[in-house]
Amino acid sequence: MNITHGLRRALQVNPNGLAIVCGERRRNWREVGDRVARLAAAIRALGALDGDRVAILSLNSDRYLELYLAVGWAGAVIVPLNIRWSPLENEDALRDCRATILFVDKAFAPVGAALAGAIPGLKLVYADEGETPAGMENYETLIARSAPMADAMRSRDDLAGIFYTGGTTGRSKGVMLSHGNLMANALNALGEGLWPSSTIYLHAAPMFHLANGAAMYSVLLSGGSNVVIQGFTPDGVAAAVQKERITDVLLVPTMIQMFVDHPTLGNYDLSSLKRISYGASVISDAVLMRAMKALPHVEFTQAYGMTELSPIATLLHWKEHIGDGRAKGRHRGAGRATLGAEVKIVDAEDKVVPTGTVGEIAVRGDMVMMGYWERPEETARAVIDGWMHTGDGGYMDEDGFVYVVDRVKDMIISGGENVYSAEVENALAQHAAVAQCAVIGIPSERWGEQVHAVVVMKGGASATPEELMEHCKALIAGYKCPRSVDITATPLPLSGAGKILKRELRKPYWENRERRVS
Repeated sequence: MNITHGLRRALQVNPNGLAIVCGERRRNWREVGDRVARLAAAIRALGALDGDRVAILSLNSDRYLELYLAVGWAGAVIVPLNIRWSPLENEDALRDCRATILFVDKAFAPVGAALAGAIPGLKLVYADEGETPAGMENYETLIARSAPMADAMRSRDDLAGIFYTGGTTGRSKGVMLSHGNLMANALNALGEGLWPSSTIYLHAAPMFHLANGAAMYSVLLSGGSNVVIQGFTPDGVAAAVQKERITDVLLVPTMIQMFVDHPTLGNYDLSSLKRISYGASVISDAVLMRAMKALPHVEFTQAYGMTELSPIATLLHWKEHIGDGRAKGRHRGAGRATLGAEVKIVDAEDKVVPTGTVGEIAVRGDMVMMGYWERPEETARAVIDGWMHTGDGGYMDEDGFVYVVDRVKDMIISGGENVYSAEVENALAQHAAVAQCAVIGIPSERWGEQVHAVVVMKGGASATPEELMEHCKALIAGYKCPRSVDITATPLPLSGAGKILKRELRKPYWENRERRVS
């Protein structure tokens, strides 16, 4: 099974069913299928052959969803770029995967032009309304002038997408997911009861994020409908729910907090909303309770996973948020393995630990990534005998429920975004005044975790916290930049091997907390 299977099925069994709504544009599956086949032909005509990489840098739109399908239909590999990254970070990703085509919308057309100027041979396609910038092809013109092509019919083992994530070494790495990986995730979600045929799914979280993008494959297989808004705002989500009778939406905990705390929420009819799925970071009890009180008719489902798992490994269903499940504290956990996943907890020697003992969470199944793009050593360290070692510390209870309590890898999750400390430290270290620095996550009511830096200055040098934060903004995405900086004259604590003891730096902020992650 490949990622275009759902579209072929929809064309056969539900051609007139509502496929995609975006603003005033409404299309059925027959219309979407025709556009996808024509767009795929255009992608081939632009020079993308089987396995070539085609990137997209854009806010959410119906065209983004079409590209998820058309690139695969053409036999190429989709590379969704992070809209919150700096131009330098996206240039690095494009060079790394050697993308040949980049689709951009109006918001990112200037960035696209700069990237094309920096990367010889990169072709640009403008996928938005209004005048097409010089040097770019027009998305709608390409569709109109291209005859539909037959599905390239890539196999389940072929590469479908490269999804960039942060790196512990300070450079982003591309997670390679096959057609089979993405379809395994889609079927696992459906097998758990998510997104039945009656689903009207709202794409509000960024579509470059696999959690939101991959949901489209499940909804497509089930026969549901997709509604797309450009990006998350509380009013935007509420208005879409009211107008389109949305049943399902995926939000990160920070978005849930903003949504339920919004002062005008009560002005909207949200009665159609059946489920909010959440993930990317742990939700606090306080936020969850406020959400359940504000939306008493809505079920909440937590998904735990990572890009390398396509992305879902475990689910915590609604029944565990209430009643007996809540009494047992299961609402604080990450749920149980999905139907196609296996989970184990291992020690430093990769041996399974006893029930209730904290170790590293490892996952096996058909959704485990092919590997990291052109990084065989990192792949070998992460995937051992088919088991993806997540870098998350946790334990499993006697009923198979998984609880995440810490991170083995040096990563912060802030507002649902992964931030690798090494990336931030590399940026800080480029400041002329910095002698030593360490970046850690500290508790934040709004963001879950907040990026915090501890800096030692060079002798005779000085800089303010504000100057250091501004320095970082020129080099890395804004969400990765420190939100707070401590400047200290005391050398940072080191291990016997000379490594900074970050646990010692984190300790004062996380004392008396059940989890050492948020």
